[in-house]
Amino acid sequence: MRSALYLVSALAVIALAFWAYRQNYQTQEAIAEVQELHREIGRAHERLSVLRAEWAYLNRPDRLMDLAELNFDRLGLLPLMPEAFGRIDTINFPVPPLSPITDPVEIAHEPGVEFP
Repeated sequence: MRSALYLVSALAVIALAFWAYRQNYQTQEAIAEVQELHREIGRAHERLSVLRAEWAYLNRPDRLMDLAELNFDRLGLLPLMPEAFGRIDTINFPVPPLSPITDPVEIAHEPGVEFP
C-alpha cells in the first residue's frame, strides 16, 4: 500500500512538474508577444507623429495660397476672404413638424371652479 502511495505521489509530482514547465514556456511566449506588440505600437506612434508633422508642413496657409494662385486657371480657387462667410442668423433652418396628438387627455371642469 505504501509503495502505491509513493508511486501515485511521484506520478503526481511528475505531472505537476510537466504542467509547470509548459505554463512557464507559455508565459514566456506570451510575454515575448506582448513585448513585440509594444514595439509595434511604438513604431506606429513614431510613424503617426512623422505623418502629423508632414501634414502640418504641407497644410501651411502660405503654401496653400501659393498653390491656389499657381493652379488658378485649372482649379478656379479663390482665396478665402471674411466676406465669403455668412452669418448664422441669416440661415433659414427648417421648422420641425408637430407630432400628432395620439392620446388626448380630457379635463373635467367643475362648476364654480375657475382655472387660472
